[in-house]
Amino acid sequence: MESEQTGERAAAGEANTLESKLQRLLIRASKLEPEEMLFRYKGLLYPTVLSSEDKLQQLSKFEARSEDMCIVSYPKCGFNWVNQLFHDIAAAVQDKPEEGKDEGQHKVILLEFADPVTHEMMKSYSSPRVYGMHLHYENLPPSIIEKKTKVLVVFRNPKDNAVSYYHFCQKNPLLPNSASWDEFFKKYMAGEVAWGSYFDYALIWEKYIDDENVMFITYEELKENLAGGVQKIAEFHGFSLTEEQIHNIAHKGTFQAMSNNSQETHSILGNVFFRKGVVGDWRNLFTEEQSREMDAKFEECLAGTKLGAKLKYDLYCKA
Repeated sequence: MESEQTGERAAAGEANTLESKLQRLLIRASKLEPEEMLFRYKGLLYPTVLSSEDKLQQLSKFEARSEDMCIVSYPKCGFNWVNQLFHDIAAAVQDKPEEGKDEGQHKVILLEFADPVTHEMMKSYSSPRVYGMHLHYENLPPSIIEKKTKVLVVFRNPKDNAVSYYHFCQKNPLLPNSASWDEFFKKYMAGEVAWGSYFDYALIWEKYIDDENVMFITYEELKENLAGGVQKIAEFHGFSLTEEQIHNIAHKGTFQAMSNNSQETHSILGNVFFRKGVVGDWRNLFTEEQSREMDAKFEECLAGTKLGAKLKYDLYCKA
């Protein structure tokens, strides 16, 4: 009973800390003009209140471990989903009950948002540590390559990604919103959104699809068979899970379960991160002209590539 109360107090303290931090960020964001909410670094746009040139520059000093679990994805491709799966897989292999996990173990750690204090704290976390980025391969911390850290790259079909990203920006006070879907679509296709062009991102990462330390998985693949995805992720990292562990992790990783728990994991922004969790929502916003434009862009950039085949574009993106 005492250990349960201790765990509850620790969770409450962490939640209060996260909420306080978010409140400070919201106050800062409220003082910015829309054009000030993004800044450009090495050609790409980043959120002003979440990142900075200093944070991006210090990535070169990050000390990766070979046993780390690293997620990389373009925004709104399933990063938060896989983060939950990663944490639960890590807890299973560490054989730690919920209340016995490292402080910060369930936090969403995006390294491009991490300050020196976070980097220092992460040194004390037991392995496997979980963190991620929305960065191009060339912008990864050098130690990830040097240590041969395994990187899971998460992609989603571009039409659903664009719609999910649009709604995310409209609901997220830390990001600039658009006057309309049509306006956002133009920015998205031009790469004038945070982290740049989806297609540039895909083309860069596609070069490394056969790297032994890189594995690609898609949002749609996880929707098709979540338990199978959990097993595939665990095996990629060299972990052996029981059927019961896989079932439990998949059960906790459903959209409904994560949405129900969003206030605990994402505090006051919980409803921003978990909207629908479906495939095919693009049909509710795309015009025929926009659909044809996206089809042409996919054909130009990804048709005939291994990543293009993995995305099953004809199945998920053709009306």
